[in-house]
Amino acid sequence: MSLLRYAILGAAAAYGIQYVTKKRESDGKSILDDLNEKAPEWMEKAKKFGDETLSKVTQPVQAQPTTENYQ
Repeated sequence: MSLLRYAILGAAAAYGIQYVTKKRESDGKSILDDLNEKAPEWMEKAKKFGDETLSKVTQPVQAQPTTENYQ
């Protein structure tokens, strides 16, 4: 039974890879080509979002007064 499951998963993976790498007739590009072109833009957006989020988190932490009551 597990052999049948692995065969079905393998066929689905092969079809998915074929679908993503298949070239379109309209412009001769694939979905993978589109992702590769847009990846640097998405990385810049992710870095900007990360920096903004980090600055929002660190500002309240730095503004809190520290009270050290060690006894």
